[in-house]
Amino acid sequence: MRFSQVDVFSSEPLRGNPVAVVHDADGVSDEEMAAFARWTNLSETTFLLAPTDPRADYRLRIFTPGEELPFAGHPTLGSAHAWLEAGGVPAAGDAVVQECGAGLVTLRRAGHLAFQAPPLRRSGPVSEEDLDAIAVALRLTRADLLDSQWIDNGPGWVGVLLRDAQTVLDLRPDWASFGDLKIGVVGAHAAGGPADVEVRAFCPQYGVPEDPVTGSLNAGIGQWLAGTTLPASYVAAQGTVLQRSGRVRVSLVDGEVWVGGDTRTTVSGTVSLD
Repeated sequence: MRFSQVDVFSSEPLRGNPVAVVHDADGVSDEEMAAFARWTNLSETTFLLAPTDPRADYRLRIFTPGEELPFAGHPTLGSAHAWLEAGGVPAAGDAVVQECGAGLVTLRRAGHLAFQAPPLRRSGPVSEEDLDAIAVALRLTRADLLDSQWIDNGPGWVGVLLRDAQTVLDLRPDWASFGDLKIGVVGAHAAGGPADVEVRAFCPQYGVPEDPVTGSLNAGIGQWLAGTTLPASYVAAQGTVLQRSGRVRVSLVDGEVWVGGDTRTTVSGTVSLD
């Protein structure tokens, strides 16, 4: 089968978040998909399949080294890039429609690929018990957590607003204290900084303790904060402490959040899974 590895969310080579993409994977079993995702050991590995919904251009299955996800952002952008590069032609012109576990996700092409943030599966306030656990996991005090909200669009994110970008960059989590928590943190850069905000994504349960650059988390943060605490359009930096240079473009347009960034193929070839 055709294989692509796409770097997502960076204009610089090897500084974004790679996703492994297997094309024409309808004959691949669930067990083979999970095994290949463990083998690549990337934060996500995806499989392009024929759609089951007539409105979709293709169907996507998304695996971490530990489990299958209904939705993830950088795999959505990277897989759409790989599908288009392989000759995929969207039925709706410039709009690409992806079918995945979270339903239909629309992508647009305007200089770079961007996806429309899917509806949140869980939103609203975070319990006092969970906030205590989050503070312990991040090695912070409760007073350091300026705001919080559930922003789960599939992976299970809880969002936390910190004082500033440097506080985000200085975090050294206590991995043993996470339990089931998948924590995304955000803090603003000063004017003239490398981006508007700094974001980090902590998800040790997936086999990748810190995700380099995360579309789903940035989508949830945008739905939570864009147009209120944050500008309606802003750029998030992510991956800095991992020596990456992720840049995620978030825009609130007519009540909908769009998340986009650069994509480029780094590895292409074929893969055999039997």
